[in-house]
Amino acid sequence: MKLKTAILVFANSSKQEVLNKPIFGGDRLFSALNKATLKVVKSTGIPFFVYTEKDQIGNSFGERFVNALQATYDQGFENVITIGNDTPHLRKQHLIESVKQLENKNFVLGPSADGGFYLMGLHKSQFNRNTFLKLPWQSKNLAKSVSLLIKTSKIEVAQLETLFDIDTLEDLHVIAKLSNNISMLLRKIIQSILSIRVDISKHRGIIKNTYQQNSFYNKGSPLLIENIEC
Repeated sequence: MKLKTAILVFANSSKQEVLNKPIFGGDRLFSALNKATLKVVKSTGIPFFVYTEKDQIGNSFGERFVNALQATYDQGFENVITIGNDTPHLRKQHLIESVKQLENKNFVLGPSADGGFYLMGLHKSQFNRNTFLKLPWQSKNLAKSVSLLIKTSKIEVAQLETLFDIDTLEDLHVIAKLSNNISMLLRKIIQSILSIRVDISKHRGIIKNTYQQNSFYNKGSPLLIENIEC
């Protein structure tokens, strides 16, 4: 008998994303990423829930994320696969493989190149609210910390391929070099943003102040304040 699995898309609206990740021209980018992510999720036929800033409950990122996980389990699901909206190379096969691993009672982790993760899949028996709240959210040690936590429980961690997510302009430069595997629309939007020239010295203070006042809402991404570009 297959276990009941749901996908949790923990991602903000494009309007909120552009405030947390002030990439010049980012509104169009994040809107396209949201649509692309949902398209991939819907293609699996797996039940899913989307938690934007309007649905998230809690003061810290960790609280909001953990509460969303708990709420999904409370819907009666045994497994939850959680993803964000900022990984252009996320594909249907990543989600399908996660389901297979969960059916074998494994914990699933899709690490991001920055040390966070773009996907996490776990059975409700592997989820402990208080323990998860103590994880170093939005740090470069997050994926490693999660793996160590699960392995101490003698549960096998099935690790997917490492992918790049988008938090800064520098990330877009990396994604642009790997654009053959993303949609033509996303490719054009990224190229358009990278072609824009802005007076960095004029805007650096404003953008840096924005980063200091807001946290990234991407579950796996470290919070970066220094060397911010627009």
